[in-house]
Amino acid sequence: MGGYFSSFFGIPLIFVLTGGVLIILTFLTAGSLLSAWITDMAVAAMLLPLGVGILRDAKAEPLKSNFGKALMISAAWGPLIGGIATPAGCGPNPLTMGVLRDLSGIDFSFLDWSLIGFPAALLMIPFAWWLLLYFFPPEEVAISISREEYCARKNEMGAITKKEIFVVAIFCITISLWIMEPFIKSWTNGAIDYLEISFVAFSCACLFFLPGIDVLTWKQAESEISWGGIVLIVTGLSLGMTIYKTGAAEWIAYALFGSIGMLHPFAIVFLITLGVSLMKVMFSSNTVTGIIVVPLLIALAKATNISPALLAIPAGITSSLSFILVSSTPTNVIPYSSGYFTITDMAKAGIAMTVLASLCVTLSVYFLGGALHIL
Repeated sequence: MGGYFSSFFGIPLIFVLTGGVLIILTFLTAGSLLSAWITDMAVAAMLLPLGVGILRDAKAEPLKSNFGKALMISAAWGPLIGGIATPAGCGPNPLTMGVLRDLSGIDFSFLDWSLIGFPAALLMIPFAWWLLLYFFPPEEVAISISREEYCARKNEMGAITKKEIFVVAIFCITISLWIMEPFIKSWTNGAIDYLEISFVAFSCACLFFLPGIDVLTWKQAESEISWGGIVLIVTGLSLGMTIYKTGAAEWIAYALFGSIGMLHPFAIVFLITLGVSLMKVMFSSNTVTGIIVVPLLIALAKATNISPALLAIPAGITSSLSFILVSSTPTNVIPYSSGYFTITDMAKAGIAMTVLASLCVTLSVYFLGGALHIL
Protein backbone atom coordinates (compact mmCIF):
# COMPACT_ATOMS: atom_id res chain seq x y z
CA MET A 1 0.00 0.00 0.00
CA GLY A 2 2.93 2.32 0.66
CA GLY A 3 3.76 2.24 -3.03
CA TYR A 4 0.35 3.59 -3.95
CA PHE A 5 0.67 6.44 -1.45
CA SER A 6 4.18 7.18 -2.68
CA SER A 7 2.98 7.65 -6.24
CA PHE A 8 -0.07 9.59 -5.09
CA PHE A 9 1.78 12.11 -2.88
CA GLY A 10 5.32 12.04 -4.30
CA ILE A 11 5.25 14.76 -6.95
CA PRO A 12 3.30 17.31 -4.85
CA LEU A 13 5.75 16.77 -1.96
CA ILE A 14 8.80 17.63 -4.08
CA PHE A 15 7.31 20.88 -5.29
CA VAL A 16 5.67 22.18 -2.13
CA LEU A 17 8.75 24.17 -1.13
CA THR A 18 12.02 24.66 -2.95
CA GLY A 19 14.27 26.38 -0.40
CA GLY A 20 16.70 24.04 1.37
CA VAL A 21 15.58 25.07 4.86
CA LEU A 22 11.91 24.74 3.96
CA ILE A 23 12.39 21.39 2.23
CA ILE A 24 13.65 20.00 5.55
CA LEU A 25 10.50 21.29 7.26
CA THR A 26 8.37 19.80 4.48
CA PHE A 27 9.94 16.37 4.96
CA LEU A 28 9.43 16.52 8.73
CA THR A 29 5.80 17.60 8.37
CA ALA A 30 4.86 15.27 5.53
CA GLY A 31 6.59 12.32 7.20
CA SER A 32 4.79 13.03 10.47
CA LEU A 33 1.34 13.37 8.91
CA LEU A 34 1.66 10.21 6.83
CA SER A 35 3.16 8.20 9.66
CA ALA A 36 0.19 8.93 11.89
CA TRP A 37 -1.75 6.48 9.71
CA ILE A 38 0.90 4.34 7.99
CA THR A 39 3.70 2.42 9.68
CA ASP A 40 6.91 4.43 10.25
CA MET A 41 9.11 2.17 8.16
CA ALA A 42 6.86 2.45 5.08
CA VAL A 43 6.87 6.25 5.29
CA ALA A 44 10.67 6.36 5.60
CA ALA A 45 10.91 4.10 2.54
CA MET A 46 8.61 6.49 0.65
CA LEU A 47 10.64 9.56 1.61
CA LEU A 48 14.06 8.04 0.84
CA PRO A 49 13.93 8.14 -3.00
CA LEU A 50 12.30 11.59 -2.94
CA GLY A 51 15.06 12.92 -0.69
CA VAL A 52 17.88 11.32 -2.66
CA GLY A 53 16.42 12.76 -5.87
CA ILE A 54 16.35 16.25 -4.37
CA LEU A 55 19.91 15.92 -3.08
CA ARG A 56 21.15 14.78 -6.49
CA ASP A 57 19.41 17.74 -8.15
CA ALA A 58 21.11 20.00 -5.56
CA LYS A 59 24.46 18.26 -6.19
CA ALA A 60 24.83 17.62 -2.45
CA GLU A 61 27.79 15.34 -1.65
CA PRO A 62 27.23 12.40 0.76
CA LEU A 63 28.80 12.94 4.23
CA LYS A 64 29.93 16.45 3.25
CA SER A 65 26.69 18.31 2.70
CA ASN A 66 24.93 19.58 5.83
CA PHE A 67 21.76 19.90 3.77
CA GLY A 68 22.08 16.22 2.88
CA LYS A 69 22.58 15.23 6.52
CA ALA A 70 19.63 17.27 7.77
CA LEU A 71 17.30 16.14 4.98
CA MET A 72 18.03 12.44 5.38
CA ILE A 73 17.75 12.58 9.17
CA SER A 74 14.44 14.41 8.75
CA ALA A 75 13.29 11.47 6.59
CA ALA A 76 13.75 9.31 9.71
CA TRP A 77 12.62 11.75 12.39
CA GLY A 78 9.40 12.75 10.61
CA PRO A 79 8.00 9.19 10.59
CA LEU A 80 9.15 8.62 14.18
CA ILE A 81 7.35 11.77 15.34
CA GLY A 82 4.15 10.97 13.47
CA GLY A 83 4.15 7.40 14.73
CA ILE A 84 3.04 8.55 18.19
CA ALA A 85 0.08 10.59 16.92
CA THR A 86 -2.48 7.76 16.68
CA PRO A 87 -2.63 4.10 17.71
CA ALA A 88 -2.24 3.21 14.02
CA GLY A 89 1.13 4.94 13.83
CA CYS A 90 3.30 2.10 15.13
CA GLY A 91 3.12 -1.25 16.90
CA PRO A 92 3.75 -0.25 20.54
CA ASN A 93 0.70 2.04 20.57
CA PRO A 94 -2.12 -0.55 20.31
CA LEU A 95 -0.06 -2.99 22.39
CA THR A 96 0.13 -0.42 25.20
CA MET A 97 -3.62 0.11 25.01
CA GLY A 98 -4.23 -3.65 25.11
CA VAL A 99 -1.93 -4.23 28.09
CA LEU A 100 -3.51 -1.29 29.92
CA ARG A 101 -6.97 -2.73 29.34
CA ASP A 102 -6.01 -6.29 30.33
CA LEU A 103 -4.03 -5.41 33.46
CA SER A 104 -5.91 -2.42 34.83
CA GLY A 105 -9.32 -2.42 33.13
CA ILE A 106 -8.80 1.02 31.56
CA ASP A 107 -10.27 1.13 28.06
CA PHE A 108 -8.30 3.73 26.13
CA SER A 109 -9.95 4.50 22.77
CA PHE A 110 -8.37 5.45 19.45
CA LEU A 111 -9.63 9.01 19.88
CA ASP A 112 -8.32 9.26 23.47
CA TRP A 113 -4.81 8.37 22.31
CA SER A 114 -5.00 10.76 19.35
CA LEU A 115 -6.06 13.70 21.54
CA ILE A 116 -2.76 13.29 23.40
CA GLY A 117 -0.51 11.95 20.64
CA PHE A 118 -1.30 14.44 17.87
CA PRO A 119 -0.54 17.58 19.93
CA ALA A 120 2.69 15.98 21.18
CA ALA A 121 3.74 15.22 17.60
CA LEU A 122 2.88 18.73 16.42
CA LEU A 123 4.96 20.20 19.25
CA MET A 124 7.96 18.10 18.23
CA ILE A 125 8.05 19.19 14.57
CA PRO A 126 9.38 22.76 15.14
CA PHE A 127 11.85 21.51 17.75
CA ALA A 128 13.16 18.85 15.35
CA TRP A 129 13.45 21.43 12.56
CA TRP A 130 15.34 23.85 14.78
CA LEU A 131 17.74 21.17 16.01
CA LEU A 132 18.54 19.95 12.50
CA LEU A 133 19.28 23.50 11.38
CA TYR A 134 21.37 24.11 14.51
CA PHE A 135 23.51 20.97 14.22
CA PHE A 136 23.67 20.96 10.42
CA PRO A 137 23.38 24.54 9.09
CA PRO A 138 22.46 23.89 5.44
CA GLU A 139 24.61 25.39 2.74
CA GLU A 140 23.16 27.34 -0.17
CA VAL A 141 21.43 24.96 -2.54
CA ALA A 142 20.16 25.69 -6.01
CA ILE A 143 17.15 23.58 -6.83
CA SER A 144 15.43 24.93 -9.89
CA ILE A 145 12.82 22.79 -11.61
CA SER A 146 10.93 24.29 -14.51
CA ARG A 147 7.22 23.88 -14.96
CA GLU A 148 7.90 21.81 -18.08
CA GLU A 149 10.05 19.38 -16.11
CA TYR A 150 7.40 19.19 -13.40
CA CYS A 151 4.74 18.36 -16.00
CA ALA A 152 7.05 15.78 -17.59
CA ARG A 153 7.62 14.00 -14.26
CA LYS A 154 3.92 14.11 -13.48
CA ASN A 155 3.08 12.65 -16.89
CA GLU A 156 5.55 9.83 -16.28
CA MET A 157 3.54 8.83 -13.24
CA GLY A 158 0.33 8.79 -15.25
CA ALA A 159 -3.21 9.38 -14.04
CA ILE A 160 -4.45 7.97 -10.76
CA THR A 161 -5.42 4.35 -11.26
CA LYS A 162 -8.48 2.42 -10.16
CA LYS A 163 -6.42 0.50 -7.58
CA GLU A 164 -5.08 3.73 -6.09
CA ILE A 165 -8.63 5.06 -5.73
CA PHE A 166 -9.64 1.85 -3.93
CA VAL A 167 -6.64 2.14 -1.60
CA VAL A 168 -7.45 5.74 -0.66
CA ALA A 169 -11.14 4.90 -0.18
CA ILE A 170 -10.41 1.94 2.11
CA PHE A 171 -7.84 4.05 3.94
CA CYS A 172 -10.46 6.75 4.62
CA ILE A 173 -13.06 4.18 5.73
CA THR A 174 -10.57 2.67 8.19
CA ILE A 175 -9.65 6.03 9.72
CA SER A 176 -13.31 7.06 9.98
CA LEU A 177 -14.27 3.87 11.83
CA TRP A 178 -11.31 4.20 14.21
CA ILE A 179 -12.17 7.79 15.09
CA MET A 180 -15.95 7.31 15.25
CA GLU A 181 -15.84 4.11 17.35
CA PRO A 182 -16.87 5.70 20.70
CA PHE A 183 -19.61 7.73 19.01
CA ILE A 184 -21.00 4.70 17.16
CA LYS A 185 -21.03 2.76 20.42
CA SER A 186 -22.87 5.62 22.11
CA TRP A 187 -25.40 6.10 19.30
CA THR A 188 -26.26 2.39 19.27
CA ASN A 189 -26.44 2.17 23.09
CA GLY A 190 -23.62 -0.37 23.09
CA ALA A 191 -25.22 -2.66 20.51
CA ILE A 192 -22.15 -2.20 18.31
CA ASP A 193 -19.24 -2.59 20.71
CA TYR A 194 -16.82 -4.60 18.61
CA LEU A 195 -15.29 -1.80 16.50
CA GLU A 196 -11.92 -1.99 18.25
CA ILE A 197 -8.72 -1.07 16.47
CA SER A 198 -7.79 -4.65 15.62
CA PHE A 199 -11.26 -5.59 14.34
CA VAL A 200 -11.49 -2.52 12.07
CA ALA A 201 -7.93 -3.02 10.78
CA PHE A 202 -8.49 -6.71 10.00
CA SER A 203 -11.91 -6.14 8.40
CA CYS A 204 -10.73 -3.29 6.19
CA ALA A 205 -7.59 -5.21 5.23
CA CYS A 206 -9.83 -7.99 3.91
CA LEU A 207 -11.42 -5.48 1.51
CA PHE A 208 -8.18 -5.41 -0.50
CA PHE A 209 -8.77 -9.03 -1.53
CA LEU A 210 -12.41 -8.69 -2.65
CA PRO A 211 -13.27 -9.46 -6.30
CA GLY A 212 -13.37 -6.28 -8.31
CA ILE A 213 -10.87 -4.55 -6.04
CA ASP A 214 -7.95 -6.96 -6.34
CA VAL A 215 -5.37 -4.59 -4.89
CA LEU A 216 -3.49 -7.54 -3.40
CA THR A 217 -3.36 -11.28 -3.69
CA TRP A 218 -2.83 -13.46 -0.63
CA LYS A 219 0.53 -14.65 -1.98
CA GLN A 220 1.73 -11.05 -2.24
CA ALA A 221 0.51 -10.22 1.26
CA GLU A 222 1.95 -13.42 2.74
CA SER A 223 5.39 -12.71 1.31
CA GLU A 224 5.43 -9.29 2.99
CA ILE A 225 4.36 -10.51 6.45
CA SER A 226 7.15 -10.76 9.00
CA TRP A 227 6.21 -14.01 10.74
CA GLY A 228 9.30 -13.77 12.91
CA GLY A 229 8.15 -10.35 14.09
CA ILE A 230 4.72 -11.74 14.97
CA VAL A 231 6.30 -14.53 17.01
CA LEU A 232 8.52 -11.96 18.76
CA ILE A 233 5.53 -9.78 19.67
CA VAL A 234 3.41 -12.68 20.94
CA THR A 235 6.32 -14.04 22.97
CA GLY A 236 6.98 -10.60 24.43
CA LEU A 237 3.33 -10.19 25.38
CA SER A 238 3.37 -13.54 27.16
CA LEU A 239 6.55 -12.55 28.98
CA GLY A 240 5.09 -9.19 30.04
CA MET A 241 1.85 -10.76 31.33
CA THR A 242 3.81 -13.43 33.23
CA ILE A 243 6.08 -10.86 34.86
CA TYR A 244 3.04 -8.88 35.95
CA LYS A 245 0.89 -11.74 37.25
CA THR A 246 3.69 -13.41 39.22
CA GLY A 247 4.40 -10.19 41.11
CA ALA A 248 7.87 -9.82 39.61
CA ALA A 249 6.81 -6.62 37.84
CA GLU A 250 5.90 -4.94 41.12
CA TRP A 251 9.22 -5.94 42.70
CA ILE A 252 11.26 -4.70 39.71
CA ALA A 253 9.22 -1.50 39.51
CA TYR A 254 9.87 -0.73 43.17
CA ALA A 255 13.58 -1.38 42.73
CA LEU A 256 13.84 0.91 39.72
CA PHE A 257 11.21 3.59 40.35
CA GLY A 258 10.29 3.17 44.01
CA SER A 259 10.63 6.84 44.99
CA ILE A 260 8.98 8.29 41.90
CA GLY A 261 5.56 8.40 43.57
CA MET A 262 6.73 11.22 45.84
CA LEU A 263 7.32 13.59 42.91
CA HIS A 264 4.93 16.02 41.27
CA PRO A 265 2.85 14.36 38.49
CA PHE A 266 4.52 16.59 35.84
CA ALA A 267 7.97 15.43 36.99
CA ILE A 268 6.78 11.81 37.07
CA VAL A 269 5.61 11.92 33.46
CA PHE A 270 8.81 13.66 32.30
CA LEU A 271 11.08 11.15 34.05
CA ILE A 272 9.08 8.24 32.64
CA THR A 273 9.27 9.55 29.07
CA LEU A 274 12.96 10.42 29.33
CA GLY A 275 13.79 7.10 31.01
CA VAL A 276 12.00 5.04 28.38
CA SER A 277 13.70 7.06 25.62
CA LEU A 278 17.11 6.25 27.09
CA MET A 279 16.15 2.59 27.44
CA LYS A 280 15.84 2.54 23.65
CA VAL A 281 19.62 2.64 23.56
CA MET A 282 19.63 -0.83 25.18
CA PHE A 283 16.58 -2.38 23.52
CA SER A 284 16.65 -2.25 19.73
CA SER A 285 12.95 -3.00 19.33
CA ASN A 286 10.18 -0.48 19.93
CA THR A 287 7.66 -3.22 20.62
CA VAL A 288 9.90 -5.10 23.03
CA THR A 289 10.62 -1.89 24.92
CA GLY A 290 6.91 -1.21 25.33
CA ILE A 291 6.08 -4.80 26.30
CA ILE A 292 8.77 -4.87 28.99
CA VAL A 293 8.23 -1.41 30.46
CA VAL A 294 4.44 -0.94 30.43
CA PRO A 295 3.57 -3.87 32.77
CA LEU A 296 6.24 -2.66 35.21
CA LEU A 297 4.77 0.82 35.30
CA ILE A 298 1.21 -0.43 35.70
CA ALA A 299 2.33 -2.49 38.70
CA LEU A 300 4.12 0.55 40.13
CA ALA A 301 1.07 2.76 39.59
CA LYS A 302 -1.19 0.38 41.47
CA ALA A 303 1.27 0.05 44.32
CA THR A 304 1.66 3.83 44.68
CA ASN A 305 -2.00 4.80 44.06
CA ILE A 306 -1.24 6.59 40.79
CA SER A 307 -3.49 6.25 37.76
CA PRO A 308 -1.98 3.44 35.63
CA ALA A 309 -2.76 5.42 32.46
CA LEU A 310 -0.65 8.34 33.72
CA LEU A 311 2.45 6.12 33.58
CA ALA A 312 1.58 3.59 30.87
CA ILE A 313 0.47 5.98 28.12
CA PRO A 314 3.62 8.19 28.22
CA ALA A 315 5.77 5.05 28.27
CA GLY A 316 3.89 3.57 25.32
CA ILE A 317 4.15 6.80 23.35
CA THR A 318 7.85 7.17 24.03
CA SER A 319 8.83 3.55 23.31
CA SER A 320 8.81 4.25 19.57
CA LEU A 321 10.80 7.51 19.71
CA SER A 322 14.27 6.33 18.67
CA PHE A 323 16.14 9.51 17.80
CA ILE A 324 19.63 8.56 18.97
CA LEU A 325 20.82 5.28 17.43
CA VAL A 326 20.50 4.30 13.80
CA SER A 327 20.22 0.66 14.84
CA SER A 328 17.25 1.22 17.16
CA THR A 329 14.66 0.88 14.40
CA PRO A 330 14.47 0.12 10.66
CA THR A 331 12.90 3.56 10.26
CA ASN A 332 16.36 5.03 10.93
CA VAL A 333 18.27 2.42 8.94
CA ILE A 334 16.42 3.20 5.70
CA PRO A 335 17.53 6.88 5.41
CA TYR A 336 20.97 5.95 6.79
CA SER A 337 21.43 3.58 3.84
CA SER A 338 21.55 6.62 1.54
CA GLY A 339 25.05 7.36 2.86
CA TYR A 340 24.47 11.06 3.55
CA PHE A 341 24.98 10.99 7.34
CA THR A 342 26.95 8.99 9.89
CA ILE A 343 25.90 7.26 13.10
CA THR A 344 27.61 10.06 15.04
CA ASP A 345 25.67 12.72 13.14
CA MET A 346 22.36 11.22 14.18
CA ALA A 347 23.43 10.55 17.75
CA LYS A 348 24.61 14.09 18.54
CA ALA A 349 21.37 15.64 17.29
CA GLY A 350 19.31 12.75 18.64
CA ILE A 351 20.36 13.22 22.26
CA ALA A 352 19.05 16.79 22.27
CA MET A 353 15.91 15.73 20.41
CA THR A 354 15.25 13.00 22.96
CA VAL A 355 15.15 15.54 25.81
CA LEU A 356 12.91 17.95 23.88
CA ALA A 357 10.62 15.14 22.73
CA SER A 358 10.23 13.99 26.34
CA LEU A 359 9.21 17.52 27.27
CA CYS A 360 6.65 17.66 24.42
CA VAL A 361 5.09 14.34 25.48
CA THR A 362 5.00 15.47 29.10
CA LEU A 363 3.26 18.75 28.23
CA SER A 364 0.65 16.99 26.13
CA VAL A 365 0.00 14.18 28.61
CA TYR A 366 -0.10 16.36 31.71
CA PHE A 367 -2.11 19.32 30.43
CA LEU A 368 -4.31 17.84 27.69
CA GLY A 369 -4.78 14.50 29.40
CA GLY A 370 -5.87 16.27 32.57
CA ALA A 371 -7.98 18.95 30.90
CA LEU A 372 -9.86 16.44 28.77
CA HIS A 373 -10.16 14.00 31.70
CA ILE A 374 -8.50 11.27 29.61
CA LEU A 375 -5.97 10.31 32.29
